[in-house]
Amino acid sequence: MLVRVMDEPTSRFPIGRTATVAALEGDPHPLLARLRADEPVSWLPALDGWLVTSHALAVRVMRDAAAFTVDDPRFSTSRLVGPSMLSLDGRTHTRHREPFARPFRPARTRERFTAFVEAEVERLVTGLAPAGRAELRGAFAGPLAVGVVAEALGLDGVDAATIRSWYGTFVDAVSELTAGGGVPEPSREAYGRLREAVEAAIAVPGSASLLAEAAHQEEGLTPAEVVSNAAVLMFGGIDTTEGMIANAALHLLGDPAGLDAVRADRAPLDNAIEESLRLEPSASVVDRYATRDVEIGGAPVRKGDLVRVSIAGANRDPAVFPEPDLFDVRRSNAADHLAFAHGPHFCFGAHLARLEARTALAALLERLPGLRLDPDRDAAARGLVFRKPTELHVVWDV
Repeated sequence: MLVRVMDEPTSRFPIGRTATVAALEGDPHPLLARLRADEPVSWLPALDGWLVTSHALAVRVMRDAAAFTVDDPRFSTSRLVGPSMLSLDGRTHTRHREPFARPFRPARTRERFTAFVEAEVERLVTGLAPAGRAELRGAFAGPLAVGVVAEALGLDGVDAATIRSWYGTFVDAVSELTAGGGVPEPSREAYGRLREAVEAAIAVPGSASLLAEAAHQEEGLTPAEVVSNAAVLMFGGIDTTEGMIANAALHLLGDPAGLDAVRADRAPLDNAIEESLRLEPSASVVDRYATRDVEIGGAPVRKGDLVRVSIAGANRDPAVFPEPDLFDVRRSNAADHLAFAHGPHFCFGAHLARLEARTALAALLERLPGLRLDPDRDAAARGLVFRKPTELHVVWDV
């Protein structure tokens, strides 16, 4: 890899050459805009790979699994949990994915989860209402996402706090790996405890849990494969959904005109959620590896190179979204974002995540009169891979 980079004139990617992890973790959007305009596929030494920021080129990379694969031993999630639907392609990917994807198709999602999500949201909002203030990510968005995943996985005997602690260590580990570090020991320990819980769940005779169902489908997943995919579901079902809800609340409460429109008529709420996903996707990058030499966006990508797709960059491409830095609850093409990825690795939990977000935001606006951001506490999304506010303090009238 070092020989390949040295062969390239460093002057060819001056913006990428000076990019830092700190800039990508904080407010990356000015940097991503410069890259997208001048170096839509740029080499970033800080990431030891290419970064794609154009919407069209991002779609191309994610759609073409033959040229840009996730099946590489360097893939961060596979280094943490082993092979899973997230780190495999082709027929093997389908074998891992389908047993878990079937229960999350739209009709089954509505049938299986609507009542549970509504009840969980009601429970959480009822607990918050008397206080007049809360840190919304920790007291609402996170517990909701954890509760839904716990229900879906059917890990009997494992409380939500334990599940949340596990996924927290996994998220930290992925961020550490993405920044060039190793697998932290706490994540290895958490994965061992998850493995024990999953193996116990699938061994229960007659269990109707998602894990037991996946373990006994015709695809014939092994217990180890069920465990690795359960960990992947935690990423999609907890961290990104928590971030999706927190980011949507931050954007909506920070936009008086949009908030008034949604309060007057719930019809724009779904589009407001899509617009928030566009403006600040809770999972900001996805990784691929080139399977052959290929030129993309004028960049000479070589076989084996890391090609990192910036969902955050693609979602603010002015060629697709006019005034891309503006939060507009009535944007006509907001749903053209790539927050749930694209191609064979499109997130099959998107329907459930949208159900959670819509139910959550509607209840917050209905049950907490005058809900607004706490003027004394700043909030902004941050993170290299998973982006959301560290804390989201809100107040309302009681």
